[in-house]
Amino acid sequence: MNHAAANQAPPAAVLLRGQNITRRWGGLVALSAVNIELTRGSVHAVIGTNGAGKSTLINILSGEFPPSSGTVELLGQDVTQWQQPRRARAGLGRSYQRNTIYPTFSVLENCRLAAQATHQKPWLWWQSAASCKVSGAIAESVVVRSGLSEMRNRAAGLLSHGQKRQLEIAMCLATQPQVLLLDEPLAGMGAEETERMLRMLDALKADHAILLVEHDMDAVFRIADYVTVMVNGSVIATDVPAAIRSNPQVQTAYLGDH
Repeated sequence: MNHAAANQAPPAAVLLRGQNITRRWGGLVALSAVNIELTRGSVHAVIGTNGAGKSTLINILSGEFPPSSGTVELLGQDVTQWQQPRRARAGLGRSYQRNTIYPTFSVLENCRLAAQATHQKPWLWWQSAASCKVSGAIAESVVVRSGLSEMRNRAAGLLSHGQKRQLEIAMCLATQPQVLLLDEPLAGMGAEETERMLRMLDALKADHAILLVEHDMDAVFRIADYVTVMVNGSVIATDVPAAIRSNPQVQTAYLGDH
């Protein structure tokens, strides 16, 4: 028996994989043969200047539109032709740069509505949706996990900017995803709100694979386990944060040639 092999930790499960993803808009190549893997237990940040292709990549991975070529696998299944609702039901959650909450509903109601999207019971049309114990329990759980317990009965529109971003992730969690695609969740936050969000992401990664598209480099290098750097629709480097910081090509193209 090979004791060294026996003592090795099992490889992390790849939950989402994009292979050779290319997207063309007429004569414009927005993405060129991009490869990316998201593993359970890690935060994988994607960085790059405006126009680098980050939003196009996250849109393709989430199913907003298909790639011109290449494939997307979710939990080992080819989902390249699946649209966003089907991918969401299969375990993929996504947050957006803009707020997508229901401002007049409470924090808990927002989460319950999100949970109901994956626990629909149209045959029980005579029952109040609020009476669904499953979606209610999920909503209560994600409110706690997102750090919004004290705000559970507050109208979502009255939350601070940072709390609204936390609520969006809570709503995402209510669909019970295994993969989280987060598009600039720290945008517009102050230091205290950023700290809360980073703590939440760190707690969530044990059970999820997380893709983080973000411009806050200090936050990226604190929270990310892996960083992919994009320039003009292509990946120029993917590595651990320390290696990305010291990569001459990355320094020249994005972080600044010092």
